[in-house]
Amino acid sequence: MFKKILIANRGEIAVRIINTAREMGIKTVAVYSDFDRYSMYAKLADEAYHIGESPAAKSYLLADKIIEVAKKSGAEAIHPGYGFLSERAFFAKMCEENGIKFIGPPHTAIEDLGSKTKAKQLAVKHNVPVVAGTEHAIKDAEEAKSVALKIGFPVMIKASAGGGGKGMRVVRSVDELESALRMAQNEARSAFGDDSVFIEKYVDSPRHIEFQILVDEHGNAVHLGERECSMQRRHQKIIEETPSSIMDSDLRHRMGECAKTIALAAGYCNAGTVEFMVDKDKNFYFLEVNTRLQVEHPITEMRTGLDLVKEQLKIASGEKLSIKQEEIKFNGAAIECRICAEDPDSNFMPSTGKLTYIGRNLGNGMREDTGIEQGNEISIYYDSMIAKLISYAPDRNLAIEKMERALRNYTVVGVKTNISFLLNLLKCPEYIEGDYNTQFVERVFLPRLEAAKKEIDVTLQKALSLAGILFKSRNEKSYNGKTEKKKSKKGGWLGRKELHN
Repeated sequence: MFKKILIANRGEIAVRIINTAREMGIKTVAVYSDFDRYSMYAKLADEAYHIGESPAAKSYLLADKIIEVAKKSGAEAIHPGYGFLSERAFFAKMCEENGIKFIGPPHTAIEDLGSKTKAKQLAVKHNVPVVAGTEHAIKDAEEAKSVALKIGFPVMIKASAGGGGKGMRVVRSVDELESALRMAQNEARSAFGDDSVFIEKYVDSPRHIEFQILVDEHGNAVHLGERECSMQRRHQKIIEETPSSIMDSDLRHRMGECAKTIALAAGYCNAGTVEFMVDKDKNFYFLEVNTRLQVEHPITEMRTGLDLVKEQLKIASGEKLSIKQEEIKFNGAAIECRICAEDPDSNFMPSTGKLTYIGRNLGNGMREDTGIEQGNEISIYYDSMIAKLISYAPDRNLAIEKMERALRNYTVVGVKTNISFLLNLLKCPEYIEGDYNTQFVERVFLPRLEAAKKEIDVTLQKALSLAGILFKSRNEKSYNGKTEKKKSKKGGWLGRKELHN
C-alpha cells in the first residue's frame, strides 16, 4: 500500500480522499491556489503546496507543476478526484512516465472511452445496445443531413469529447440541422478543444441510469448497482438516488453485465461509471463511460457499505478485488442532494460571497460531504457547490423524509442557495412516485413553479389592493362632499390630503 499520495484537486472531494487515506494510514499532500490557501482541505492534509493563481488554468490544470510537487514531496501516487485533470489522458500518461501511480485507469482507456465515438464503436463490437446513429465524427452538413434522414427526426448532435451537456443539440427538422451542427461544433471546440460531433436518434424523455464499476489490474470486475440520475436541468444532475424506481433484478443484471463488458474491453481498471439511457419500455442504450469517481458516489457507498476511495487505493496499489459480484449486498435506499450557491429565482445564476453562517441539524441516517466552513467564501473561480447531503434509510419514502428534514434544518447566510428549490422537487408527486425522466424538471416542474409564483403574485396584488381600500374607508370621513383624514394618536395625519375649510 502507498505511504503517501498527492491529491490533485480541491474542495469536498479533496477532504473526502484525505479522510479515507488517514483511516488507512496513508499521508496526504494537498495542492492549493491563491484562493484556497486557508481552505479546509489544505489544513487537513499532512502537507500542502502552493501551485499558482486562483483561476484553475493557472493552478489546478497545471499538470507539470503538480507532477513537480509530487516528486518534491515524495508522493508515490496521485488521486485526481473529479473534474480538472481527472479525465485527461495526457496527465495519466505523465504520471506513468514519471514513475508516479495514477489512481485511476491507464491513459489508453481514458483516451478510448473519452471519445464517445470510440466508446460507441467498442460497445457495438461487444454487442452492448446503443442508440441508432453514427459511430464516427460527422464530416460536414451534407453527411449530417443524410444520417438524420436515414434514422429519422428528432436527432441529437453530440460532442465526441467531454460531457455535461456541452456541444449537444436536439434537432427536430432538416431546416434546423445546419445551424444546430455549427453551434454544437463551436461549443464543443470552446469547451473541449475538439469540434468533432456525431449524430444519433433522439430518445424523448428517457431515464438516465448509471452503473458504478470496480475493476482491478488482474482482470476482475464487479458492478455496484445503479444510480438514478434523471432529475436534471440543462443536462446537469440535481438529485441522484439508488435504487432506481424502474429497476428490477433482471434489468439490473443485464445492465450491470454490459457495464463490466465495456470496461474490460477497454482495458479499464479502478473505479468508473458506465452511463445508459432507458426508454419507457425498459430498453436500455449505452451512452458513455466516466473514467473517474463520480460526484454522486456516496449513495452507492451508503447502499453497499463499501468505501469507494479505499477500493480505488487498494486497486491502484495492485491488490485484487476483495469482493465478488455475488457477495455484494444492496440494502436500503439513498438519496443525494447538492446544496449550491445559486439563485433559482434568477435563472440559477451563481451567488458569490462570504458564508457568514452555516447551521445544520442533520439527524440520524444523514451524511454531509463538504469542503467549506463558516467564514469561507464562494468564488467566481470554481463550482458553486457548498455541500452534498446524503440520506439513507431502509426504504425510499423514509430516505425522502430524512432528506426533507435535513434540508429544512440547513441554514446558509451570506449567499443565496438552491435549498428551497430542492425541497420543492422532493415534494413533487411525480418524484414521490418515482415517475420522472430527464425532461421532467424543464418541461413540467419549472413551468409549474413559474405558474405558481404568478398565481401568488396575483393573489398578493389583490390582497394589497383590498387592504388599501379598507385602510382608506376606515380613516376617512365625508363632510358636505369634502373628505377629512382621521388623525392618528400621535397627532399626525393618516393620509396624503388634509381638509382645508
